[in-house]
Amino acid sequence: MDYAATLLAKLPGAPKRDHGMRRLIETLETYLPQDQVESIIRAYEFGAKAHEGQTRKTGEPYISHPVAVAQELADMRLDPQAITAAILHDTVEDTTASLDDIEEDFGSEVAGLVDGVSKLDQIQFRSRAEAQAESFRKMMLAMIEDIRVILVKLADRLHNMQTLEAMPPDKRARIARETIDIYAPIANRLGINRFKVELEDLGFKNLHPFRYRVLDKALRRSKGSQRQIVKRISEEFGAALGEEGVKADIVGREKHLFSIYKKMSEKKRLLSDVVDVYGFRIVVDDVNDCYKVLGIVHGLYKPMPGRFKDYIAIPRINGYQSLHTTLFGPKGLPLEVQI
Repeated sequence: MDYAATLLAKLPGAPKRDHGMRRLIETLETYLPQDQVESIIRAYEFGAKAHEGQTRKTGEPYISHPVAVAQELADMRLDPQAITAAILHDTVEDTTASLDDIEEDFGSEVAGLVDGVSKLDQIQFRSRAEAQAESFRKMMLAMIEDIRVILVKLADRLHNMQTLEAMPPDKRARIARETIDIYAPIANRLGINRFKVELEDLGFKNLHPFRYRVLDKALRRSKGSQRQIVKRISEEFGAALGEEGVKADIVGREKHLFSIYKKMSEKKRLLSDVVDVYGFRIVVDDVNDCYKVLGIVHGLYKPMPGRFKDYIAIPRINGYQSLHTTLFGPKGLPLEVQI
């Protein structure tokens, strides 16, 4: 019997359905020592007992939700206190368990994280105005003394969005708007691109389901040719940089649905104009190589006038530094390059 199965077998009643714990344990044991994994198992036992009899709108036992939240954080290799807090994050709000109980069983650090998440849950987003949404984001971030609190909250929101179909349409639309206006920008500010992209796409899907389906269908049709073009241009960049002795990591990307919709909406552009924009990120070792790469890619493809930005000489306010340029690629296709 494997380690995860052995631990699961020790749980009360050895449930046939493990609520996602098997996968969570298997992830945790790749980077945490056994005693810390067993402590997280204890948190699961505590949470499962506290949430006993509660179900989600999907019909699943409620404990499956905090376990899914913990899994998101385990995939990011967060520490055991954050994973434990993720499993227990709804116990104080939704069960008879108290913060004192959590502190007694799992320590003040975990209790502080759970308390921080509970306080975030108590403030409600109501306005759709962008200026007020920005104020709300600032207020949320100002309330947080430990960054792990917002990570638990983002993972919580992500899993709720993944299961939002169970909610009535009006509530789905409200939560989707809140996700796009509040939580996706926070994920972006923290540099968690996977959360940002998924939160935006799920928000779009639930806020504008018909528009989402139309764009999704169109994008699926173009994906095959997109991948081929991205692969070919990445190889061209790699060969040119290799000839000049520049070591670089080159990543080509396909646009996600919400970014396409947003660009169409804001710039009043046709779908074909937006889908056929390809993005490339070239990462090098030092600043001198950034400018050297800029010269190389400009030698391969003609740059678009007025589309060059130097965020190395003038960094963005959050410290971000890179060179941005847009090129006329094969058959005039726009290539957005970040170096």
